[in-house]
Amino acid sequence: MPRFAANLTLMFTERPFLDRFGAAADAGFTAVEFLFPYAFEPPAIAERLRRYGLTLALFNLPPGDWAAGERGLAALPDRFAELQTGVEIGLRYAAATGVARLHLMAGMASQHAPEACRAYGEAVAWTAQRLAREGLDLVIEPINARNMPSYFLADFDGAAALITELGHPNLKLQFDLYHCQILHGDVTTRLRDLMPIIGHVQTASVPGRHEPGSGEMNDAFLFAELDRLGYAGFVGCEYNPLSGTEAGLGWFEAYRGSQ
Repeated sequence: MPRFAANLTLMFTERPFLDRFGAAADAGFTAVEFLFPYAFEPPAIAERLRRYGLTLALFNLPPGDWAAGERGLAALPDRFAELQTGVEIGLRYAAATGVARLHLMAGMASQHAPEACRAYGEAVAWTAQRLAREGLDLVIEPINARNMPSYFLADFDGAAALITELGHPNLKLQFDLYHCQILHGDVTTRLRDLMPIIGHVQTASVPGRHEPGSGEMNDAFLFAELDRLGYAGFVGCEYNPLSGTEAGLGWFEAYRGSQ
């Protein structure tokens, strides 16, 4: 059975952030993820994980000025020094929380701009090497243009090609079922083809980005396919609850006892 990680940025938002850890544990989750921890000091996050016996599956490295619309720095040639500083900040949180993988956001840039392509490859390579020194995996994630227009990394094949080209053992693909369906369709075939390089999976229904089972995809089939493929990682629940988090956890009942 997949091991699901509640995404605390989107789930249990009826509570303050630090109270969401306990709510996730009470709901039967044994792992969590979130976009960013940086509004809180590392010991505060670590204490909640310990208190509730939770594993931290993933969080994102600093993305630049999120409030101003920035969504990562990796493809921005003139922001490399800032990216390096952000990686060191992220590593402080990783050391405190025991997380095993971090996501590097690409940023807003044209996929056809040579300078952006060059900057992105160099940033991903440098970050993978830096994280490898700490025993951590780096994941990169294609994101669809409907949710994030102008995001640089918007193609699963392109992400896979870069991972193969760079050849860093700790560089993996973050495979979001929701983004894959919107970008390409044929999710099952892509899971099968890309499984050797997948380091993290996320889920949400299509098209509404709500609870699994509430949209056009056969989410239960895809979760079973992950088992058939031998995927042993986490499945992050990066969805927007339709009518409150607890009210929408009916889909999770079939998996709760295996967490």
